Amino acid sequence: MGRKYDSLEELRRKKKLLKDEINGLEDLLTFKNTKESLSAFTNGLTDQYLQEKVDEDGDEKVVLRKDVIAKQISSEIKDALISKKAAMSIANTAIKSDAFDTLIKLGVTAIVGNYARKSLKSANWKKKILGTAMIYLAPIALRFLRKKLETYQKNKSVSSMEQLI
Repeated sequence: MGRKYDSLEELRRKKKLLKDEINGLEDLLTFKNTKESLSAFTNGLTDQYLQEKVDEDGDEKVVLRKDVIAKQISSEIKDALISKKAAMSIANTAIKSDAFDTLIKLGVTAIVGNYARKSLKSANWKKKILGTAMIYLAPIALRFLRKKLETYQKNKSVSSMEQLI
């Protein structure tokens, strides 16, 4: 199971390398360098939000970079507004190009999905059951309702054609 080493010196080098690696990991776990430790734990996600500064006493502190956070929040808000404008323009062209049916389907899906998600997050067990039922039964009910409406519309158009003839 173990690897055979050619010499005792090779084994000592391997032991030293392992000790150095363990010491490096211990430094990360003991937060001797806070920014580096957080970077290792979050796989670099916090690097852009943290900055090391030296205070009046000469101690290093890790502070939040508020400018980066503010820029990111403002860009997210701007993207949300742009996407709302884009959604409104798509909705306008959809209505003009007779895609109103698809828009209604998407709206009903969004409403049912949001209600089901809120119901599942509720602490009340009855609401959780209702949310689960909506997830599984709402598509079936909507399909059934759509078929009924299509047959009604077809029958209505046929009867109006018969009256014309």
